[in-house]
Amino acid sequence: MRLLVTGGCGFIGSNFIRYVLQHYKPALVTNVDVLTYAGNPANLAGVVEEFGERYEFFKADIANADAMDALMTEHQFYAVINFAAESHVDRSINDPANFIHTNVIGTSVLLDGARRHGVQGFVQISTDEVYGSLGETGKFTEQSPLEPSSPYSSSKAGADLLALACHKTYGQEVIVTRCSNNYGPYQFPEKLIPLMIIKALRDEPLPVYGDGKNVRDWIHVEDHCAGVVAALFEGKPGATYNFGGGNEMVNVDLVKMILKQLGKPESLISFVEDRLGHDRRYAIDSSFAQRELNWKPRKDFQSGLAETIQWYIDNQSWWQPLLERAGRY
Repeated sequence: MRLLVTGGCGFIGSNFIRYVLQHYKPALVTNVDVLTYAGNPANLAGVVEEFGERYEFFKADIANADAMDALMTEHQFYAVINFAAESHVDRSINDPANFIHTNVIGTSVLLDGARRHGVQGFVQISTDEVYGSLGETGKFTEQSPLEPSSPYSSSKAGADLLALACHKTYGQEVIVTRCSNNYGPYQFPEKLIPLMIIKALRDEPLPVYGDGKNVRDWIHVEDHCAGVVAALFEGKPGATYNFGGGNEMVNVDLVKMILKQLGKPESLISFVEDRLGHDRRYAIDSSFAQRELNWKPRKDFQSGLAETIQWYIDNQSWWQPLLERAGRY
């Protein structure tokens, strides 16, 4: 069984590749990544040495139809798992075109290629941000309307609809997964948790948008990876599955937790101008996935956050080059 994993040098994709190779020994993985600023080969350091020919890397843009066709001609894939995406909301506000290229056109190219080459499965990895913003109560379910607020979430919503349309129109075995905010090792430093950890370690101001009271639900990346595998093997074609950690946190409270664990003062917090179109609250109801896929999040948030903080302390040689390459955050 060979899987085509796109965006496998990114945060979630690289964790997924490690998870699959460790837990499913017959599996072979082909990783396709164009290596943008957030695609880091160091995320998969040691994978070739540990897993040998079970892993291979192919540098390409998923929106390049010729490259994807050549790859799908070379191998008979069991499924495509599409993690490849431009994902930073701020960058999407400043430059939406890259998000349309990768998230919409790239997904369309992959769907077309998979259909032509008889690839059995297709898992489209999405986000809870496609649902928009919640009030103080309630949670997103798979039936919640799509009300994206940013170019990023709009591009992901468009990709989701393309994928589901391919199931309805062509009968492709497409599954969509939507998760809450991920955290864990190998996350690019522009995202909230690693950004706050790194700035605190360097005794720099920690920028918090607006009043800091936006709410996010956090899921450990390993729990998310387990959910994607469950969707791949147990999910129903045409279905959407939400994965959440059940860990709602006010942003500024999360930042204070990080500072406390690092022994740093809260005076490092610096409130900055709010992000345009900033959604107030996300919360995921994952009961459908838990019931249908026999999945549930297992990582306790307190211990998971402590492990994540320690990982960034222990792996400064991983993130320091990223700051130099992409500019300081």
